[in-house]
Amino acid sequence: MGRPVIGITADSEEEGGGYSALPWYGLRHNYCDAVARAGGLPVILPHNAEVAADYLTLIDGLLITGGAFDVDPSLFGAETVHETVVLKQRRTAFELAVVKGALDRDIPLFGICGGQQLLAVALGGTLIQHVPDVFPDGLAHEQPNPRTEPGHDVTTTPGSRLAAITGPGPFPVNSAHHQAVEGMPDPAMVTARSPDGVIEAVEDPARRFCLGVQWHPEYAISPADTALFEAFIIACRTGETP
Repeated sequence: MGRPVIGITADSEEEGGGYSALPWYGLRHNYCDAVARAGGLPVILPHNAEVAADYLTLIDGLLITGGAFDVDPSLFGAETVHETVVLKQRRTAFELAVVKGALDRDIPLFGICGGQQLLAVALGGTLIQHVPDVFPDGLAHEQPNPRTEPGHDVTTTPGSRLAAITGPGPFPVNSAHHQAVEGMPDPAMVTARSPDGVIEAVEDPARRFCLGVQWHPEYAISPADTALFEAFIIACRTGETP
């Protein structure tokens, strides 16, 4: 059986420095490496929203990655924009288009960090624009230590698909975010939290595989991270529900 093709959303930067003086795409190696190790064939997707449907005919699963930006608050009904919010409108427009198309076709979806937040919004959820404002005595969700190390633990919701994949926890994760999911409508559900109560994972149990996590499992901090990628690829390869 061949490797399932996994579309991975790229990040982008505008002109003004770094790799090129003109706008460019970028993605950390470990996203692709984690997919390949789990048995998938990683393919990086550029931000051409007008051909999102065409990409969906080519892939067996969709991985929505994180990045140093935020989902536009207007997309989840917010009337104000926090001063810390940074937008990448072209990327968000593409990711919304391809995620909504994947939801319509029940193509397996896996959202990571900002990708989880985008997935949550596509499913009708809302976001906290700046976690320290809502959890002033909470954990350091933008951890000061390297992303290759744990930042805090999470515990999963009993009976969820996430718990079936990773176990109940607690298990360690890294943490690199200032926003978080605020709430989810039925049938979507919250499936993990950190000790301070911040939502760390969401899923839609009505779909074949539709799961987002707030941390970065591509760093393989714990066996739970590896299990997530393996379960995702199984769903993409066979259509089974892990």
